[in-house]
This record gives sequence, structure tokens and C-alpha cells, in this order.
Amino acid sequence: MKRSLLALALCAAPAFAQGSAPFTVNGQGFATLQEAVSSIRLGTATILIAPGTYRQCAVQAGGHITFKAVKPGTAIFEKVACEDKAALVLRGQGSVVDGLVFRGYRVSDGNGAGIRTEMGDLTVTNAMFLDSQEGILGGEPTGQKILIDHSTFAGLGQCDESPGCSHAIYLANKGSVTITNSRFERGTGGHYVKLRVPTVSITDNSFDDTAGRKTNYMIDLPEGATGLIARNTFVQGRNKENHTGLIVVAAEAQTYRSTGLRVEGNDARLSPGDGSSPAFLADNSHDKLALGANRLGTGLRPFETR
Repeated sequence: MKRSLLALALCAAPAFAQGSAPFTVNGQGFATLQEAVSSIRLGTATILIAPGTYRQCAVQAGGHITFKAVKPGTAIFEKVACEDKAALVLRGQGSVVDGLVFRGYRVSDGNGAGIRTEMGDLTVTNAMFLDSQEGILGGEPTGQKILIDHSTFAGLGQCDESPGCSHAIYLANKGSVTITNSRFERGTGGHYVKLRVPTVSITDNSFDDTAGRKTNYMIDLPEGATGLIARNTFVQGRNKENHTGLIVVAAEAQTYRSTGLRVEGNDARLSPGDGSSPAFLADNSHDKLALGANRLGTGLRPFETR
């Protein structure tokens, strides 16, 4: 599924979607995505997006909105960011993004993203985030729930374009983040997943850093977290800015307790010729983590306390 979506995204013609009304809400057509979003107001509706490449963006200010590609992988948004933030700036009551492709986002503060989530629960499925400063960024200081499933993140992150780094996924919400069945590859700086979140579930994903450059950790939980990291595959690349750990807990603060964080059933390897000997799991929290059985390749140390 993910590979077929990538092929569709890369081969789609770089032209505006055909037809005068590429965005449809309850049978009514709109010429721009923002017009479609604004029509929903505080209601609940799905915006169906026709195949095409769109240089436009939208801000969701209310309601529950599903942004859905008519055919997954063929509705492509590129380059144009609202509020100097992202293609979709989401601060409604809830949002679903289904089957869309985001590529080529760069803004002045170094955080150009496909999605900026600022309010409301968020589900992202069957989506792609390509060649941008950031994939998904944001979070709100309440019990926000974020689910990312069956999505691809490639060519994301930077530490050279602004004082702070950006990452493939960077979320800071007081609820939970679940990432499952997704692929991370070809990072260009920062971390692949950075979560300032009390509860996480990161399962059944692929992290392939072999073509990465100037990357850091695969998973960074900088303020601690509880939850589950399981059944993921990791391949650490050689062109790293920081190669000391694959999964790192509480490197910046101990805001959240990490006692019982389960890390099990993962498969991790180093790229051929990599002699760096990193820790698979590095812990700064000094809480009692639940490190289970993981399959580790030559040169990886299972655990390190910092």
C-alpha cells in the first residue's frame, strides 16, 4: 500500500486538479480548499478532494472535518503554507486526514509542515509527507488524542535552516500519540519521531535511516513517557549528527514518569560498516522501564543509563 502510494505521488502530473470544483462537501463543489473548509463552520462533514496537484492551503477554525482524497495518493498539496505554518492548520473540534500527499514545505522559522495541529483530536491515515522541513507538528495543552496510521514520512527534518531543529513528527500534547504501520526514511536532520507526550504507542513501524543525513534519534521522548514501543524495525544509518542512541528517554526533562514504558519485540540493526556502537535504548529518567526482548544486530548495546 505505502509503496503504491509513493509511486502515485511521484508520477502524478504537476497540474491543478481538473474540473471547476475539485473540493466537494455534501455534493456541493468548491474551487478552493479554504472555501470548502469555511462552508462547514462548526458542523461535521467530509471534504472529498479530486486527483491533482494543489498549491493552496487551508485553516480549519471549527467543526469536525475529514479531508479525504477521492483516490489515495493522487491529491497532492505542495509548497503553499497558511499562516507561514503548514498546508493544513487545524484548530477545530476534530480532524481526519485520509489519503493526501504533502511535499515541499519550507517556511521562515524552519517548521514548514504538511499538517500543523493546534486543537482537536487528529487522525492521519494513508498519507504521505515528503521533502519538507517537517511532516506533522503541533499539539495542544489538553487531552488531545493523535493517531497516525499507514503513512509515509520521507526526506524530512532540518537543523541547518533555523536555530532549532525540525523533525519528521514533532508533537507536544498532554493526551496521547499513537503511531502505527507507518514508514520513516531518508531523514534530512533532527529526529524521526519526537514526542513531548505523557502516553505513547509506537508499534509496527519501519525506520530506515540508511539514506539519512545529519539525523539524530529514531524516537525521542525528551520529557519521558509511558506506553508501548513494540514490533518496529530500525536500521541506523552512518551519516548521523548524533548516533549515540536509537530510542532516547527523558534527555531534556522528567516532566512525565517513564516507569513501565514497555520496549519489546523490536528489530534493530546498524548499516554495514557502522562501527559507532550506539545504545538501542538510552534512559535519562532513572525510572524503571520495562525493557523486554528485542532482536539487536551486531554493535548495538541493549541499554544505557545516562
